[in-house]
Amino acid sequence: MADDISSLETLIDLMARLPGLGPRSARRAALHLVKKRGQLLSPLAEAMTEVAATARECVSCGNITTSDRCSICTSPKRATGEICVVEDVADLWAMERAAVFKGRYHVLGGTLSALDAVGPDELRIPHLVQRVAEEGVAEVILALPATVDGQTTAHYIADELPGVAVTSLAQGVPVGGELDYLDDGTISAALKARKSL
Repeated sequence: MADDISSLETLIDLMARLPGLGPRSARRAALHLVKKRGQLLSPLAEAMTEVAATARECVSCGNITTSDRCSICTSPKRATGEICVVEDVADLWAMERAAVFKGRYHVLGGTLSALDAVGPDELRIPHLVQRVAEEGVAEVILALPATVDGQTTAHYIADELPGVAVTSLAQGVPVGGELDYLDDGTISAALKARKSL
């Protein structure tokens, strides 16, 4: 009995470390999994074992894949003249959900941060510069966070790629957004990025 409780507590403790789950949410989720053992817990355990054994970074872009290169990098339908640079794999997946970008990606694995001692060599910036040169990339689109570290990273990358068109995503008022609910920085960015109708 003690071993059963111990293993359940271990599961709860591990789940509580996941983003968005605290101890109480992890306990509820774990109890739900145990109650739905056949439909959820066993398939989840099998899927996690499979992912743990096969998942790795794409050697080209840094996406998560089960082979050396991901399906985006190997697709002949993806434009080779454009690379969209993102901070993390989650950002790549968000761009793919929008289904509007038809080029290839490059995952940096973070942003430059003097406070955290994260320099260009801790990120995949040197690999990006190499890819741009080898693949004859005409445009690098920076889809980085609108934070101080994100903007610092964007400027550093632009300096490292002379002769290549470096652009960034537009920033400002979101679709469906109301000015009254926006912060000053967002309104300022939207005003600076205004365009003709």
